[in-house]
Amino acid sequence: MVSELPNVGIGIANYGSMGDNVIDNCVQRHKMPNSSSITEFLLLAFADTRELQLLHFTLFLGIYLAALLGNGLILTAVACDHRLHTPVYFFLLNLALLDLGCISTTVPKAMANSLHDTRAISYAGCAAQVFLFPFLISAEYFILTIMSYDRYVAICKPLHYGSLVGSRACAQMAAAAWGSGVLYALLHTANTFSLPLCRGNAVDQFFCEIPQILKISCSQSYLRSFWVLVIGVWLTSVCFVFILFSYVQIFRAVLRMPSDQGRHKAFSTCLPHLFVVSLFISTALFAYLKPPSISSPSLNLVVTALYSVMPPTLNPLIYSMRNRELKWAIRKVISRMFLNRDKFPLFFQN
Repeated sequence: MVSELPNVGIGIANYGSMGDNVIDNCVQRHKMPNSSSITEFLLLAFADTRELQLLHFTLFLGIYLAALLGNGLILTAVACDHRLHTPVYFFLLNLALLDLGCISTTVPKAMANSLHDTRAISYAGCAAQVFLFPFLISAEYFILTIMSYDRYVAICKPLHYGSLVGSRACAQMAAAAWGSGVLYALLHTANTFSLPLCRGNAVDQFFCEIPQILKISCSQSYLRSFWVLVIGVWLTSVCFVFILFSYVQIFRAVLRMPSDQGRHKAFSTCLPHLFVVSLFISTALFAYLKPPSISSPSLNLVVTALYSVMPPTLNPLIYSMRNRELKWAIRKVISRMFLNRDKFPLFFQN
């Protein structure tokens, strides 16, 4: 009987330690944040010192104003000049609208945080970014795909251009691009915010990017987003193959043209679009497919800024560089803004 007392003591001690572990687990689960308890997220700061924060604010302000000016001029020029009421400029107008929305979704909040020395974004604001950014990015990618089809028909099948790319067909294709972007963004947003968040509320990006939100979700729930990723990869691949096929056919048709002037005109209308597509795809692919060995918060910040901020800023410059009709239309807009002045930079006079 006496010999059994140590065993009883050990059992009581084990039971007590098990009870302590259960209590500790309950306390940890109580302290662990979840989706219902999170009211705001903490974005990644550009810098820690006040001087660098103000420098980033100034830099982003300049980029944002340049994007607003460039895309705003294209929108006004295409809307006001009846000579630009053609399919190619109609899609360019849609692209400018999407560029304005894309850069306005991320940059103003980043500028405000740098100016006020804060990292916080509300839950509703984060959800808005999670929906709007994929919507605008995917719709822009679809519009770029449609623009490659427009160039393919214009160069490879010019006799059928009026019937294949008429005003009704243009409106339907643009509506399909915007609608597909909305559905794709709704799919991503619903899936992302249906996952429980178990790893805090710090987002390692300067805006609420979906991959960074998934990183703070529970590991078991992370696999639920795999099917959404598969759909995104499939759509991206289909559009990429279509763009690649279109330009292979375009270059084959251009190289068979007998006159140098015809080849030059065809290249001048296609190269800006090809450059925009290449910039868009290359920066996005590097942002999401770069090797983990070279990944770091600062590099992720720079790469994400490149693919989310630079295309909306550079697209107006790329499209107007070699487009004489668009440059003259922009010049008319500026002349009305500045009381019909005749002196302009050489860029608008060529």
